[in-house]
Amino acid sequence: MTPARTLATAARVLRQLRHDPRSIALMLLVPCAMLFLLRYVFDGSPGTFDTIGASLLGIFPLITMFLVTSIATLRERTSGTLERLLAMPLGKADLIAGYALAFGLVAVVQSVLATGLAVWFLGLDVVGSPWLLLLVALLDALLGTALGLFVSAFAASEFQAVQFMPAVIFPQLLLCGLFTPRDKMAPALEAISNVLPMSYAVDGMNEVLRHPDVTTAFVRDALVVAGCAVLVLALGAATLRRRTA
Repeated sequence: MTPARTLATAARVLRQLRHDPRSIALMLLVPCAMLFLLRYVFDGSPGTFDTIGASLLGIFPLITMFLVTSIATLRERTSGTLERLLAMPLGKADLIAGYALAFGLVAVVQSVLATGLAVWFLGLDVVGSPWLLLLVALLDALLGTALGLFVSAFAASEFQAVQFMPAVIFPQLLLCGLFTPRDKMAPALEAISNVLPMSYAVDGMNEVLRHPDVTTAFVRDALVVAGCAVLVLALGAATLRRRTA
């Protein structure tokens, strides 16, 4: 992997995103809009918003980055752009790292906006540092980017890329502990939830919600989410195809 080629790929992706206002709106504005809506859905019980708002602060960025990244990467392949790029002295690792860097920079902006809105405007009450919330939200967005890059290799159209969402995202959403504590689930479901990265993202948010200091559990949760993102990026590089069959 060559840093210059990685940076050049990231710059190209960012230039393309600059001319795609709908994708920018989806990545930057939709998570904020969902948090705003959620706050006033529970206007009569702000404690409920405090309980689930922190978890959703990580889940919303993951979902939006997954959708945008998977569709954008697939569009590059179906248009022949990937084939032309890989015909040049550009390795798969350079390409995947460039995409991850570009969408990662967008994820930073997205996480800052969503966290700032939730904590300083919507009044999300957390015991720990808002910066730790921001860290987990950013890791979740990067995980969504990695998952999107990975699943795009198995889709033949943008519609198929969207169809991966029920298979990849929804099971994690149901089993992550958002709706009920994971230790209250059936043993088989709890065991499955223990290997899903979104479970650790929610646990990390809950650690910040309840503890004023950085805990060992929080460090573990953050490292698991970050490790999963790196692993999925590596799998994405290994499965990247030049064209859609």
